[in-house]
Amino acid sequence: MAALLKRLHHISLHVSNAEKVAGDLVSKFKFSLFATRLTDTSRQLAFRKGAAVFIVNERQNQSGVSLNEELRLTDAFDPHPVNVGKNDRDNSIKCLYDVSPHYPVDSVSNVCFEVEDVERSFSTLRNLGCNFMVPPTTVQDERGPVTYSVVKSIVGNVCHTLIDRTKYKGSFLPGFDVIEKDCLPEEDLSCPITHFDHITYVCPKKSTHQVMSWYEKLFGFQRFFIKSDEDVDEGFVVNHKDVGLRLTAMEYWKCSEAGITLPSVDKKEPDCKFVIAESLPGQGKNQVDTFLEQHGAPGIQHIGLYTKDIVSSAQAMAHAGVQFFSPPDAYYTEVGKQQEIEEAGHSPQLLAQNGILLDTDLCQDTTENIQHLLQLFTKPLFAEDTFFLELIERRGATGFGEGNIRALWRSVQAHMENQTVDSQGEGSKKTMQSGQY
Repeated sequence: MAALLKRLHHISLHVSNAEKVAGDLVSKFKFSLFATRLTDTSRQLAFRKGAAVFIVNERQNQSGVSLNEELRLTDAFDPHPVNVGKNDRDNSIKCLYDVSPHYPVDSVSNVCFEVEDVERSFSTLRNLGCNFMVPPTTVQDERGPVTYSVVKSIVGNVCHTLIDRTKYKGSFLPGFDVIEKDCLPEEDLSCPITHFDHITYVCPKKSTHQVMSWYEKLFGFQRFFIKSDEDVDEGFVVNHKDVGLRLTAMEYWKCSEAGITLPSVDKKEPDCKFVIAESLPGQGKNQVDTFLEQHGAPGIQHIGLYTKDIVSSAQAMAHAGVQFFSPPDAYYTEVGKQQEIEEAGHSPQLLAQNGILLDTDLCQDTTENIQHLLQLFTKPLFAEDTFFLELIERRGATGFGEGNIRALWRSVQAHMENQTVDSQGEGSKKTMQSGQY
């Protein structure tokens, strides 16, 4: 019996320069800093946009600012500067709700889930042979207790914090200083991001089935078919002359099958799918291989941010300095594509201008249930070119856009090749960009 997960609570980034990443999240991606924690050995900054929460952990002693000093986010990227944490030398809460890995590069290494009973989950998973990095631990402050444990996943440096905060009356977690609401900047309505849509892993060749089996056995994940006629064993395969990869998707909560609705802002907890990407055997080097090389291990390649209005979100982010990958120009001139975009209620010129992809899903072979998916991918956030974000808007579609997948992988592959040519021409060691689906 698997340990059942209630909802995704937050995703943790471990970086060498928290100020840089924090600046990008606030100024470019329109997240708001809402909680902070500073001790002698760690700095943690929590950012929220809708139900999507990132915790940025700074690797120990990596910053020019001493961790026993107060850090102030300045006007450089926040028009409402606030103190982001006071040194907490006397605080008995020493946990990170995570682990503190000494990883050589910036990495997204923890996906935290809420569970109903940490002790029961621990017992269940331990009996299934799961490796725990932190056993069940209870911490508390004046607002109540929180219990958590940390599980080592089967994927590279990724771990999962399992947390029970049902008895906690605070707005986040014990040990964090929560910034008062009247001190927070107003929500940027031009960028309506609501939650994490999906998380994509990059894994070595022929490892997908092992990863899938691990998540199915321990957490009850179930297969999600990217394409309706997708082969159960092969997954969704993209095999062009310049790209050869396999994508397989799974999801941890199928409330539609159980007939259950979960409490959330939208009265139904949004699901978050996991996607596994691996290279095909016998193919040349592509984006997946580049990620594995630069990251040094399997891991999280990108995270999809769900938005209610992708055009508005893309324009707001681009204006703030976010750089996006653009699909090949031929994408918008394919036979029927212009008509497809117009029938979906969009301007082909506007989507092309912003590099947004649109895929149509005609369900049950009828014209009465046409669904659309719009996607856009940012360029990498870290120096190692290993991690980036995706904007995704779903108009009824639950998959990932078969046509979009092929177009984006090919465009990123072309970008990588251009980077290689430029690097050779300049005689430098310029790194290649990693790709995405």
